[in-house]
Amino acid sequence: MSGTILIGAQWGDEGKGKITDLIAPDYDYVVRYQGGNNAGHTVIHDDIHLALHLIPSGIMFPEVIPIIGNGCVIDPRVLLQEMDTLAALNISTERLLISGNAHLIMPWHLALDAASETRLGANEIGTTKRGIGPAYEQKISRSGIRVQDLLDADTFRCRVASALDQANAVLTLVYGQEPFDAQAVANEYLVYSQRIIPHIADTALLLNSELKQAKQVLFEGAQGTLLDIDHGTYPYVTSSSCTAGGALIGSGVGPTAIKKVLGIAKAYITRVGSGPFPTEQQNEIGEQLVKAGGEYGTTTGRTRRCGWHDAVITRYAASINGLTDLCITKLDVLSSFQTIKVCVAYEYAGQRYSTMPNSQTVFEQASPVYEEWPGWLEDITACRNYQDLPVAARAYLNRLEELAEVPVTIISVGPEREQTILHGWQSS
Repeated sequence: MSGTILIGAQWGDEGKGKITDLIAPDYDYVVRYQGGNNAGHTVIHDDIHLALHLIPSGIMFPEVIPIIGNGCVIDPRVLLQEMDTLAALNISTERLLISGNAHLIMPWHLALDAASETRLGANEIGTTKRGIGPAYEQKISRSGIRVQDLLDADTFRCRVASALDQANAVLTLVYGQEPFDAQAVANEYLVYSQRIIPHIADTALLLNSELKQAKQVLFEGAQGTLLDIDHGTYPYVTSSSCTAGGALIGSGVGPTAIKKVLGIAKAYITRVGSGPFPTEQQNEIGEQLVKAGGEYGTTTGRTRRCGWHDAVITRYAASINGLTDLCITKLDVLSSFQTIKVCVAYEYAGQRYSTMPNSQTVFEQASPVYEEWPGWLEDITACRNYQDLPVAARAYLNRLEELAEVPVTIISVGPEREQTILHGWQSS
């Protein structure tokens, strides 16, 4: 078996799209296994700059088959728009496969998402308001609508009518909004189905068969470990499993298929939306990181909160996901700092925590314990080999590796695909 899982080791936005695009040519399949168009994977390929939200980043390579797995939730309108954008760039999506067991995001999911956030006010979760949470809620309540329901128009209409009985009651009685018309929604989505149906497949069966034939499969995660519904900073999390375990559930393959788990982490750390952030820099340092790193959400456009690298979080992600390799991105962003800090522990009420606190209350109020490292104050974007990096940059990377207890095998020194250093990484 030769599967590789690529996951975010922080709060998302770590640069997963670039790294997927970098290593995808070594794989036969690239699989998105969770989330929906709340993800934003930026790919810079030759002269093409793309922000992919649903279609796997491997779409850029004609020999790679991209798959949207059963663990995803799909907004057909966004999917078709993304396909059209790619077609306009002469990038074919004909080989795209979609699991029939993936769930559909319906118009009422977006309405419920926005209404819920408005109602929460200052206590909002900070969702992207793309309908992701309500779609997963309906999935878990066993009243969701799946991609395979599009195969039969009568079945689809019945599913829409049934799902709307509950959704309309909440929208009208709780939020005071207008109800959706089941027939109008069904008619709209059945038009979309004409383009989607040719892509529907039993992707779990296909992947397991191909893995047995020693095919290489890359599982591309969205969001990050600290946004995982079970292992993240709850309740400020997404509604799906962003960890390595989620790749198995969200694609239908077993754990024996996985050979490598690659975690992606920035040389610093960022977060979008609400929630605790021990190393956040609400000062000139944070502003400098935003400006130098271009820290604006690919999906929402919101300015990302920025802070020093948190090695406690990276070590936690390494444990939860069973990381075999670590990729550090945006190392070049730190080139303008004379001194760089790394959080190695937390302190709360006189107690020191070198691992993630078991209590969310402790995490929210903990103070970071920092180590200080000298910066390198020189441009590293042209470096292509590890030895080309300044001594101070290598010392910093070595320390991150020690703290994470995982080897750093990929280093990104700029946004372009070629601005990457492979330091022992092997796809198989």
